Amino acid sequence: MCTTTSAEAIEQLRKYSSQIEDLARKLGLDYYPVDFEMVPNNFMMEIAVYGLPVRMHHWSFGVRYIHQLIRQGMGHSRIFEVMFPGDPCHAYLVNGNTLPENTLVTAHVLGHADFAKNNHLFARFMEQAGGHILEQAAARAHRIEQAIQEHGQERVEAVLDAALALEPHIDVNRDLHRALYPTPKEQEAASHQRHEAPPDPFLQRFRSLPGETPMPEASHNLRRAAIPPQPEYDLLWFIAHYAPELEDWERDIFMAVREESFYFYPVFACQIMNEGWASYWHARLLREAEFLPQDLYLSAIKAHSDVVRPYAAERQLALAVNPYHLGFSMWEDIIEKHGLSNARRIMKEEDDFGFVRNYLTKDLIEKLELFVYEQRGDGDIRIANTDVHAVHEAILSPKFNYGAPRIAANHLHVDGSLQLVHDNQSDGRGLDLGRAERVLEYIGRVWRRPVTLHTTGERGEARVVTSKRV
Repeated sequence: MCTTTSAEAIEQLRKYSSQIEDLARKLGLDYYPVDFEMVPNNFMMEIAVYGLPVRMHHWSFGVRYIHQLIRQGMGHSRIFEVMFPGDPCHAYLVNGNTLPENTLVTAHVLGHADFAKNNHLFARFMEQAGGHILEQAAARAHRIEQAIQEHGQERVEAVLDAALALEPHIDVNRDLHRALYPTPKEQEAASHQRHEAPPDPFLQRFRSLPGETPMPEASHNLRRAAIPPQPEYDLLWFIAHYAPELEDWERDIFMAVREESFYFYPVFACQIMNEGWASYWHARLLREAEFLPQDLYLSAIKAHSDVVRPYAAERQLALAVNPYHLGFSMWEDIIEKHGLSNARRIMKEEDDFGFVRNYLTKDLIEKLELFVYEQRGDGDIRIANTDVHAVHEAILSPKFNYGAPRIAANHLHVDGSLQLVHDNQSDGRGLDLGRAERVLEYIGRVWRRPVTLHTTGERGEARVVTSKRV
C-alpha cells in the first residue's frame, strides 16, 4: 500500500484525523491539543535516539543511533510515531507509513495525550516545569552550543560525559525546583522555632524571686553542617550545587540534563500503562469509526495486531514482555470487570508499579502465559517460576530507581573529596565495576577532587572504587 507522502493521502489523513478527534472527545477522552507533523524515517530515528527533536549534541547519541539502525535493519524495531506530552502535545508521524498505519497512529497518539494530561506523574511534571519541553530543550541546546564556542568542545564534552552518565540519578520524590541545604544558622533558627514552648507562669515567678540569679545563656558554637545532611540520591542536583569549583555554564549543563531526566521519568515509569492505554483507545476508536473505508480499517487492524502481539516472528517464544501487549490486555481486563470509569481512575492514580502489582492477576498471568525464566550455563533456558509475585517483580525490577543502581552522595569531606555509597540492599543490583570506574572518572573531572564509591562485591565483601583523574 502507498505511503503517506502524496497530497491526496495527506488530505485523506487530515480528514480522518479530524473525525477521529471528534469521536475521541465524544467517548470521553480529555487531552491538550495535539500538533501532528509528518517527518521522514531518518528524522524519526534521530528523535527516537536523542529523545527530543532538538537536544544537546553528544557522542553517546551517535552510539544509540547505530544501535537503533542495526535493530531496525534486523526487523526488531520499527518506529511508527513519537509523541511529546505538553500543552500542546507534539506528535511526529513517519511519512513512510501507509495511510491505514498513520490513521491508527493518530488514534494511538490521542490515547497517549489523554493519559499524559490526566495521569498524576505526568501532571506533576507539567505543574513543575510547564508544558513546553520542546522549546525549553531547544533553548538549552543553544546555550550548550554557545558554551562550546566559548570554552571549547573538549571542556564541554567532559561535562556532558559526567552529566549524561548520571542521567537517571535523580530523586523523583523531590521537587524539580528545590532549595539548597539550610545553613547552620538556618538550622538553629528552625530548631528554636520547633521547640520553643509558651512561657511557664510558675517559672517566670520563680525566676523573679529575690536572690535568684539568672542562669547564663549557653554559648552556641555553630559547627560545620554535614553535607549532605542525609544521603542524597539526586546526584545531578548535588553536583550542580556543591561541586567545589563548578562554573556557571557547567552547572547549567547539569541542571539541563536533570530537568530533561525529570521529563522522561513519567514516560519510563508508566510505559506499560501508557502504551496499553493508547493501544486500547486506538483499537476502540477504529472499531467505532464508521466513517473509515472497510479496506482501510482491516489494514489498520492488521497493524494493531502486529503492535500488540505477545510473540516474536513466527510465534517464537518471547523472552521479553511487550509493553503494548501486556498493557492492552490488562486494560481490556480491567474495563471488562470494573468499567471504564474505574479504569480512568486507575489511569489517573497509578504508575506501572501499582498497576502491575494490583491488577496483573493470577488468572491473567496464566492467560498471557507469563513466567520467570532462567538461563543455565550451557545456554539452555527453562521456566523458573510462575508465581504471581515473582512475575510482578521480574517485570518491575528493571524499572526500580529509573533502571539504575541506587547511588547516594554520602559525605563531603573538609578537603572537598566526595564519598558516594551504593545502596545495594534496597535496589538488589550489583555494579559493573568497570563501568563504575568510567563514571567516577567522568565525575572526577568536574568535581576536581577525589571521588570514591563504596559498594559490595559478589561475595558480600566491601569494595571501594576511586576516581583515577582529578
